[in-house]
Amino acid sequence: MNGRALDPTFTALPYRSLGDAALGRARELGATHADFRFERVRYQTLVVRDGVLQGANDTEDLGFAVRVIHGGAWGFASGVVLTPEEAARVAESAVAVARVAAAMTTAPVELADEPVYDDVEWISSYELNPFHVPIPEKAALLVDWTNRLRTGAAVDHASAHLLQVEEHKYYADLAGTRTTQQRVRVHPGFEAMGAGADTFDSMASIAPPVGRGWEYLTGGAGAWDWDTEIEQVPELLAEKLKAPSVEAGTYDLVIHPSNLWLTIHESIGHATELDRALGYEANYAGTSFATPDKLYAMQYGSPVMNVTGDRTVEHGLATIGYDDEGVQTQSWDIVRDGVFVGYQLDRAMGRMLPELNAGRSNGCAYADSPGHIPIQRMANVSLQPAADGPSTDELIGRVERGLYVVGDKSWSIDMQRFNFQFTGQRFYSIRDGELVGQVRDAAYQATTTDFWSSMEAVGGPATWELGGAFNCGKAQPGQVASVSHGCPTSLFRGVRILNTTEEAGH
Repeated sequence: MNGRALDPTFTALPYRSLGDAALGRARELGATHADFRFERVRYQTLVVRDGVLQGANDTEDLGFAVRVIHGGAWGFASGVVLTPEEAARVAESAVAVARVAAAMTTAPVELADEPVYDDVEWISSYELNPFHVPIPEKAALLVDWTNRLRTGAAVDHASAHLLQVEEHKYYADLAGTRTTQQRVRVHPGFEAMGAGADTFDSMASIAPPVGRGWEYLTGGAGAWDWDTEIEQVPELLAEKLKAPSVEAGTYDLVIHPSNLWLTIHESIGHATELDRALGYEANYAGTSFATPDKLYAMQYGSPVMNVTGDRTVEHGLATIGYDDEGVQTQSWDIVRDGVFVGYQLDRAMGRMLPELNAGRSNGCAYADSPGHIPIQRMANVSLQPAADGPSTDELIGRVERGLYVVGDKSWSIDMQRFNFQFTGQRFYSIRDGELVGQVRDAAYQATTTDFWSSMEAVGGPATWELGGAFNCGKAQPGQVASVSHGCPTSLFRGVRILNTTEEAGH
């Protein structure tokens, strides 16, 4: 709790009486477990191009869900009519689904134990809720950004966007846990586009989406330095448009957090979701090479590699007090000294691998709306810095021939989360420890274990930044979640670099 109060327009809604009705009916029908989840999620998006507001939308998702275990099987149903009678009817529907599923369930569902949390509250860390700021004020800021970007000689067009989410959630279960939570997240950004003599390209902001409020855009605590970046991007784009095409080959790489977070997301974050490793989940780029037989045995990377799962870090997009199964959130090791030691777990999976986390969930259940069932979702998976690690300049200084990579762009990874390639916003050539200008058309390619094993050094805490994404997809029907990934600037030796223009001709 950080001093802010729960929104009274949410607390005035009848979620407690609905939860009592739903859980009471589930108990009467013989459910061995039942949970009730009431949500109000508000989304607002603004898009500006070349000084003109292209669109602004504001939507709200309001409803509730009942999930049960009956006869050893899951049942789930949801509703939008906010009456106790409807809540009881939805509970009946969830039990009916479980009765059908029980005939097809070969192993009964069992949940890891969790303490009871009786009527607790949690509110994320922000100063000013962006939904309290008038839309014209927000639009004016984005218009100003694009107008300032377009003063650069190399910029032909400029766009800007602002995505905002306000999430309220009440959870209750038969065991007696009741949680009420409120969180805010924002994803601002911009992109400048231009044409050179023989190419068209763009340069986007490297500001990450965050679990903060309007202050992130306007100079409050933790604000991004938008003015400096807006001033620099037109010149960076002009340099990129004139830059030589990279020569394919093997290079040492110094990778900034604004790029490395995405590699972590794809090659570690998704690969260590236990449902993927067990083969239960294969949508959105497949299962995982990091199967349970490799736990405690596989060298995921070099000894300087230490990766945690964390749903508690301040301002993280996946940060919450309690997950959608009533589990208090935690931080834990996924890779320790380069060795694979942990997974992301929900309560059913925590019971499957009792040697992990003392047989307990680590708080990774989440549903993106009241109409969806909770699934195992990604924590803030982060690479830890070295306590006395080098600065970014010192890492660059260790490289004779290499590239410095800044900002994310496109990516590709196989169905086992093993073979991948990533591009970036900017690739700078390094010669004898110095940056000597940008190159174009570069992508780095590797297998997951080869790449992380080539990591020679991680930067110190001053180089650590929290990146992330608003749009991580998973499951069928598809669900979307937000997640952050912290990491320091890091040095990798002998990584294969492709020339994307040459590869496109193959």
